[in-house]
Amino acid sequence: MDLKIGDILKCTKGNLIAGSEDYICESFSKDTRNINKDDTYIGIKGENFDGNIFWKDAFEKGASTVIINKTSLNKEEIEKYRMLKKNIIMVEDTKEALVQMAKLKRDMYGDNLIVVGVTGSVGKTSTKDIIASVLSQKYNTLKTEGNNNNDIGLPLTILRLRNHQVAVVEMGMNHLGEISKLTNIAKPTIAVITNIGTSHIGNLGSRENILKAKLEILEGMNYKKIVINNDNDLLNKWANNNGKDIEIHKFGIKNDSECKATSISYGDNKSNFECVFNDEVFDIEVPVQGEHFVLNALCGATIGKLCGLNNEQIREGIKNFSLTKKRMEVFNLRDDITIINDSYNASFESMKASLEYLATTNSRRKIAVLGDMFELGDFSEELHRKVGKVIYEKNIDVLVAVGDKSQFIVDEARRLGMNNKQIHYFDNKDNLKNFLCNYIEKGDMVLFKASNGMKLFEIAEDICSFYK
Repeated sequence: MDLKIGDILKCTKGNLIAGSEDYICESFSKDTRNINKDDTYIGIKGENFDGNIFWKDAFEKGASTVIINKTSLNKEEIEKYRMLKKNIIMVEDTKEALVQMAKLKRDMYGDNLIVVGVTGSVGKTSTKDIIASVLSQKYNTLKTEGNNNNDIGLPLTILRLRNHQVAVVEMGMNHLGEISKLTNIAKPTIAVITNIGTSHIGNLGSRENILKAKLEILEGMNYKKIVINNDNDLLNKWANNNGKDIEIHKFGIKNDSECKATSISYGDNKSNFECVFNDEVFDIEVPVQGEHFVLNALCGATIGKLCGLNNEQIREGIKNFSLTKKRMEVFNLRDDITIINDSYNASFESMKASLEYLATTNSRRKIAVLGDMFELGDFSEELHRKVGKVIYEKNIDVLVAVGDKSQFIVDEARRLGMNNKQIHYFDNKDNLKNFLCNYIEKGDMVLFKASNGMKLFEIAEDICSFYK
């Protein structure tokens, strides 16, 4: 399944300025900071910088090949890199070239590769992590690293294929049409939709439009096989009306489903339940506490069954999976202080799930440190107020908030009756950090949650260092 420079030239309509068409490109990178020897560097033009100008740096750091947008090079430069046996490819648009290379790489594997495409408003990354851990019990499995789920990250993931039997790829979006592009690169054999919530509702206008955007994942599939969270209201309704030409598999806790959890119990940093798959029943332990992780595990179990794994393989894959950083990372510090860093991203649904988790713990004080949720548009005030309502209803001991929109969280919690002594609001992160360094006490559990742009994870990391 080798990708030669000659193949790249054909699919991208590129020009080889220096080098050999027979050279095999194995590893690809868009970042000169982590170039490895013999990597192929792709210069991507972003909003704030142009990666095309760093191609010489890539060569100096060991890259064998660079793919850059068309530019003028002097003869001395070209001859220099020819003598060094380096490869220079020029294309009209490196982002489009990246897409075309990934499509070619995917097509090389054909039907021999199982591709699980994962999308949804909340839980994409953790569900992807569980599915990959399950399938790796039987297959050589590739997965999306971190949350590289856009039109750059997904193609780079596909280009990492190297004799894999399975690829578990995450697909994100902010607008209609974006998943359509991604699914036509990855061509999933199984699609997953974790849920339909309110993430990016400011861009899409309604949850119904979010559902429409997520369902674009079906467009890249020859045979439409999809796994859905049957407890989600919109997915449940959609599944009940679309069974004719689509193979639909359902998992859930509340609604009757093919894969269901019963006898759920929660302990310290774990969840246990009986998994009922059709007529089979087997125990599962998830190394993270919370109902949303039970749902993620049910999804992993369903995918495992569809891919021919036995119950023991599914059980081991779920029990031993690891979360991507900044997603429900739990740090046990001195004086029985616990920090939960779930600050990578936030929507109302993920805020609610994290707060519900915090509410079930046996800590001395349950402290929620919350920041703004982004891309909510006209729904922003309403959804931030709904978070305030959850804070009040779940009897969270202390609310600490930062950010303009988080004032609505504070206002709603106070309006419903939360004591002013329990509420602390800050308009900047420096004051927030100073407060927390003097406020957290023995036995406290502190949850950090906000959209990534708030960079609340920086405060979480500082607090972890302070109380280490």
